[in-house]
Amino acid sequence: MGVALPRQIPRRWLHSAIPLAVFALLLVYLWARNLRCGSGTQSCIVEGPPPFQVQQQSGPLEGPEWEEPQCLGPQGMLGRMMRLFRASLNPEGDVELSRYLAGWRELVTFLTPLGSIFAFATREATAKVTALEALVHGPEAAHYTSLGTMVAWERPEIAPPPSAKASGSVTMLLLHRALRWSQLCLHRVAIGMLGGPDAGIQCSDAYGTALAPHHSWLVRQAAHLAFLAFPGRGRLLELMCPGARETEARAALARAAGTLEDVYNRTQGLLAERGLLELA
Repeated sequence: MGVALPRQIPRRWLHSAIPLAVFALLLVYLWARNLRCGSGTQSCIVEGPPPFQVQQQSGPLEGPEWEEPQCLGPQGMLGRMMRLFRASLNPEGDVELSRYLAGWRELVTFLTPLGSIFAFATREATAKVTALEALVHGPEAAHYTSLGTMVAWERPEIAPPPSAKASGSVTMLLLHRALRWSQLCLHRVAIGMLGGPDAGIQCSDAYGTALAPHHSWLVRQAAHLAFLAFPGRGRLLELMCPGARETEARAALARAAGTLEDVYNRTQGLLAERGLLELA
């Protein structure tokens, strides 16, 4: 006569067995991973961006037969903007304000014709660029040659709420956040696939990442309404890189987004080192 099996496994046993099974699987995974690490054929060091910086996302999309479109040339808006922003990254690891602001002027010129949401953003950016230019070319210009010299000059006055003297650092932080939104939007327009999210949705998501956390509820609602009238991806590519084929326009935008990302990461690191990311 065989041994009778229980009709039902006790629930208490199941509650104990499931965590034990998960723990056993975790041990097997860690054991296998250690074998790969010790074999010398695979690195187990987790790499990532420096603290407070963003993971490099933007990169070249050029194919083997890609030709540089006019928008990246000496007279193209994207080309002029990229050269000025790149020139703002000096070898000492600082950001030169005059070239940074000149790059922003070109970015404003580039973005303004693209739609109402860009027109709103560029009006705000223009006011901030003008305010910083007044400091860069003002009576205390020697203290406003770079981000580092500006913060060193204003640092004793930077305390909640910031004084009038600290206006340069506050304004720079606000421009810095807007640059992140511009970079994310250009990057997502460049890499968006056919049948994927519309460019307006992608740039709206970029707004939610970079700017919305710092805006009031009313401003956020107005921005989301403006994104409803956002141009389609094809139209944006035509406006951003006139006369170029779609593949060329996408590659040009990806390259421009990469330049903005480099500037953003340099500025992010400098502001983070000085504890100024939450200044405003």
